[in-house]
Amino acid sequence: MAPSGRVPRVPRVPGREDAGGGRPRGAPQVPSQERPAPGASPGTAHDAGPSPSSARVTVRSGPKVTLLGSAEPSPVADSGAGRDAAPAPQETAAPAGTAAGPEQKAASSRKRPRPRLADLPQLADLRRTKGTDGPQDESADVLAFPEPPRRRRRRRLLLGTAIAAALVAGLFAVLLFTPLVAVRTITVQGTHLLTVQQVEDALGPVRGKPLATVGTDEVGRLLGQFVQVKSVRARAVPPETLVVEVTERVPVALVKQGQKLLVVDGDGVVLGEARDTSQYSVPVIDGSAMPMGQAVFRAVTAVLAALPADVLAQLATASAQSPDSVQLKLADGRSVVWGNADDRELKAKVLAALMKTSPQKGQAPAQVFDVSTPRHPVTR
Repeated sequence: MAPSGRVPRVPRVPGREDAGGGRPRGAPQVPSQERPAPGASPGTAHDAGPSPSSARVTVRSGPKVTLLGSAEPSPVADSGAGRDAAPAPQETAAPAGTAAGPEQKAASSRKRPRPRLADLPQLADLRRTKGTDGPQDESADVLAFPEPPRRRRRRRLLLGTAIAAALVAGLFAVLLFTPLVAVRTITVQGTHLLTVQQVEDALGPVRGKPLATVGTDEVGRLLGQFVQVKSVRARAVPPETLVVEVTERVPVALVKQGQKLLVVDGDGVVLGEARDTSQYSVPVIDGSAMPMGQAVFRAVTAVLAALPADVLAQLATASAQSPDSVQLKLADGRSVVWGNADDRELKAKVLAALMKTSPQKGQAPAQVFDVSTPRHPVTR
């Protein structure tokens, strides 16, 4: 039977087209032929050339059917042209009725597009990620899964810690940099040589400053102008009080220099002048015999500083020919042989005990207390 000159048409089946809009899967490839115009013989179709109303259908090996020279575009061609920007290169058409080869199937599978989220009905109702405003590319859709409880608890813990730190920082800022908690009252304790008014006047620069910023160092620097002050300690009592505890130097002797009576402590520091000897219950040192600042003078003042207050109050004078021969004179006429300034704490305890000892019956009270060797004291 002779083959018919009619070219078979390629049907378009909905939902069965390839991703590129071309030939249906499994359809045989049709060789590229021209459809003769109506009224023309089959032999003259190629010679006459295409007429304005004629159309030529070319079926390629790729997944697209293109209509050439047609006045009205074919739906099949439009569907493929929207997906491919440039037409596929023309290839040699396979004979009609032959199946696609393995290479053609592989090329068709490689060109198949990936499914989008909008094409999957079972995923259409899933929630998308937050923060997407306005239209976006559907290929960039991301599925949002529930946040793990551990991560949620950790985020809440970090948030609470940050809030607490901010509150503490704000509280410190209020205490340090605002006048809400400022110094308005100064309480002075421990002064004997100085008056309270002298100390308060010296601490005038700290008034009005934040209470938390005023410390012992600043108070000590302001009170350093007074030689009577040995050490200070400052503490804040909210909301507006600054308590200053002053430790003064202790006078241990009055140094007689001409008509003056200089008050000195155990380090030989001059604390001021006394009106008379009754102002302080301390012994008198002859400054002309022991110039201040020499080793003999420092040895005597160190011995006097080690004596208890009740023993120091009973002394009348203190003298020494050398640093190893310190002698003390009591107000009732008794004397103390002290020796050098070594072991002065132990010597002071032994002397206090000897002065409190009552004489035995029939014996006269001791007039000399020798504590130069404190572990073997002697009275006579």
